[in-house]
Amino acid sequence: MIRRAKRCGSRRVARRGRKAALADTAPRRKVDYHNLRNPFPPMNIFSEDRIDAIHTASLNVLEELGIRVLLPEAVEIYRQAGARISDDNMVHIGRDMVEAALETAPARIPLRAGRREKDLCLELGALVFQPGAGCPHATDLKRGRRPGTLSDFRELVQLTQHFDVLHMVPPLVEAQDIPLNLRHLAMTEAELMLSDKLPFIYSRGTPQVMDGFEMIRDFRGLDDDEFHQISHCYTIINTNSPRLLDIPMAQGVIDFARAGQMSIITPFTLMGAMAPITVAGAITLSHAEALAAIVLGQLARPGAPLCYGTFTSNVDMKSGAPAFGTPEHFQASLAAGQLARRVGLPWRCAGGSAANMNDVQAANESQFALWGCLMAGATVVIHSAGWLEGGLTVSYEKLVTDCEVLQMVAEMCARTDDSDDAIALGALREVPPSGHFFGAGHTMNRYQTEFYEPLVGDWSNFGTWTERGSIDANTRATGIWERIVHETPGPAHDPDRIGALQEFVAKRTEEGGANPES
Repeated sequence: MIRRAKRCGSRRVARRGRKAALADTAPRRKVDYHNLRNPFPPMNIFSEDRIDAIHTASLNVLEELGIRVLLPEAVEIYRQAGARISDDNMVHIGRDMVEAALETAPARIPLRAGRREKDLCLELGALVFQPGAGCPHATDLKRGRRPGTLSDFRELVQLTQHFDVLHMVPPLVEAQDIPLNLRHLAMTEAELMLSDKLPFIYSRGTPQVMDGFEMIRDFRGLDDDEFHQISHCYTIINTNSPRLLDIPMAQGVIDFARAGQMSIITPFTLMGAMAPITVAGAITLSHAEALAAIVLGQLARPGAPLCYGTFTSNVDMKSGAPAFGTPEHFQASLAAGQLARRVGLPWRCAGGSAANMNDVQAANESQFALWGCLMAGATVVIHSAGWLEGGLTVSYEKLVTDCEVLQMVAEMCARTDDSDDAIALGALREVPPSGHFFGAGHTMNRYQTEFYEPLVGDWSNFGTWTERGSIDANTRATGIWERIVHETPGPAHDPDRIGALQEFVAKRTEEGGANPES
């Protein structure tokens, strides 16, 4: 019996080998998940006259109420441009200053990645996805929920690199095992070594920003002029709602603008907490804060690449906890899209979930929020994969299962074949009434490449699924991310540049790095 089992095992191995060989030679379905255009007409939540009223109210907020700016340099830049400065560094920005900034802010932002095939261009109508960002914790089914580490960050960058439908590398998780004065060095090094997509640089003070710029510039083999001519990285600027621009964020706007690198301006307005409880009120505040930061960036350098942004949702009024993927989140996204189109700028929206694990709630909230972004015409959708607990945790399994949804959306962005061959009159002639198309020539020519193949979904029937071990989607996702992290090679880089990057990090580490500025 042992010998027969061995022979059977050998036959199974041989069959698997033949299947693998056939899979290697089978036609591959051609997909392009990189250069996406949103195929859906934008949906409006408010009439155009009410959008005009919200825009006017936002200008009134800036002119009459003002925004508190904590960075003296930024206050002086506003002052020299004609803003009125009142007590406690309240900056009152005239509507003429806003109009001038919107005239010089580019409607089209080209972005240069580590490999030209990964370059991006942000403009209205384009569609770019990022995974969840800024989480203090990571979680997966094997290791559980934990404070984020550099190892977690490196693995999550690998996952981001692997999926073509993810286009930019955000700060997925904080590397809390690295001191803050050195964390920017370690995280930027990981982004450059493990990915050739557009990297992120934290705005935590000029010294850290300049370290990041230098690392990217030298690793890409650029001189200063080449680096400044186009954006090679980006940052996210969050205002402190309501109506406050703090020191590192204001400094980040200035530093990135002067270097020609892109800032994504993102007020974080939660209805009923740091913003009015109504959708219209929260969006009015968000729009005012975004315009204030855009003005600062354009004053620092006219024509600087600035992406309009919003992250507006509501809170659970029973606990005060943030909620995402709600009807109000959807509605706020639609309103933000209308305002972005009114000012003519590419813009950032967001998905996300408040669920505590990768379950049905998490899927429902993330998909509902994603559809809000799509119907609103968002250019960049951040937190589109992996985000749990309202941003406290990034989940490895959720990143994979969310990428399934993003890939299906990307499939809808592709042009549907309407050629004469696709119309299939020949197949209709070939198959008689009550026949089937399985063996038709048209089917045989296309069956290996015609349909989207699921990443994590299982289309087998119940009996087959049971025979295979009744494995659920979360468990399947675990196997997928493990294979990517442990078996998939990363991008190839010039060994000399790798050595130079590592030397720079070692040198700056020995010098003590750079502390965040506050």
